[in-house]
Amino acid sequence: MSFEFINTHLQARLHDALLRKRHQVQHATARKITINNKTYLNFASNDYLGFGDNAIALNELPALGSHSSALVTGYQVQQHALEQYLCAQLGYEAAMLFSSGFSANSSVIKALFQDKTVAQHSAVFQDKLNHASLIDGALHANAALIRFNHNDMNHLRARLEKSTAQHKLIISEGVFSMDGDKAPLSELLALAKQHNAWLMIDDAHGFGVLGKTGLGSCEALNTEQLPELLVITFGKAVASSGACVLGSKHFIDYMLQFNRDYTYSTAMSPLIAGLTLARIKAIKTADDKRAKLKANISYFKQLAKQHNIAVMESSTAIQPIVLGCAEYTLNVANKLKKYGVWLTAIRPPTVAHNTARLRITLSAAHTKHDINHLVNSLVGALV
Repeated sequence: MSFEFINTHLQARLHDALLRKRHQVQHATARKITINNKTYLNFASNDYLGFGDNAIALNELPALGSHSSALVTGYQVQQHALEQYLCAQLGYEAAMLFSSGFSANSSVIKALFQDKTVAQHSAVFQDKLNHASLIDGALHANAALIRFNHNDMNHLRARLEKSTAQHKLIISEGVFSMDGDKAPLSELLALAKQHNAWLMIDDAHGFGVLGKTGLGSCEALNTEQLPELLVITFGKAVASSGACVLGSKHFIDYMLQFNRDYTYSTAMSPLIAGLTLARIKAIKTADDKRAKLKANISYFKQLAKQHNIAVMESSTAIQPIVLGCAEYTLNVANKLKKYGVWLTAIRPPTVAHNTARLRITLSAAHTKHDINHLVNSLVGALV
């Protein structure tokens, strides 16, 4: 029977406690979420600063749709203004917007290594915990894919020294989405310079939160130190959607010629671009929200330690508890729902086999009472 493998694979996922389902959300904020008419404390959102509920006022509302590709008639003043602002703030010459972070990450790598004639002279070095979009981009690029152990600079150095590639691209996340730890940015930059390689940083979970004014993992760097490629997304701390790739004018001009996702996709909505720019300007001065988030992270870690809850080493809003077994992790997540806590059970293939986890995300919107309830619920569920 045709396509019977579909049912076979679905049954296998169900048997292994790995079957994924969607939940229809009736209402959600960084603090609370309502599903099936029941409201939970929300510890699964990436709205780290709690900006999602804040209204944005614009003097004039742009059009909802851009109506075409950016290379046809879709590149409008709102997209240009957002790109220029980000370039000025982050220290880059040029930028290009994408409608999703996944598209930005994967397409940039594919486009950079689109030339088959240089494939044998090209290599992409990726942290083993990099996001699926980064791995997928490299798998479809005309370059060798070389993985190095997570945040292991000695392993990366050995890989670079062994490589004979002329064109080398090192890729890391600024803040790792499933572990919550940060990349050793200064060491990555030093290794890239030493081996005549480019560095690409995906700062999806750092932008808006890290840095003195929320500009992310690279804010403290001067212009001469910046990674050659920086990807930021707007669906986390910015509480919007879409992404931006920043680099030299030369590089962005190259992307405009060879990036198929950009060429053949309808451009980002002018309305989204205008609203996102206004939100980023607000983030620049959101020192109180960043301070509140930092305090909440510290408070949660303190309580977790008091109750012997083994949280991973992370100083960011992402606080994972690795439980190992996928079925057990799913059961704990379901128990937490009974306590009024919404948490996601992260299971393979999103994370490695035997590393299923509860991915707790904290927000500036959470109160101490919320965090107390979370920890008490974890104590009751982790039995």
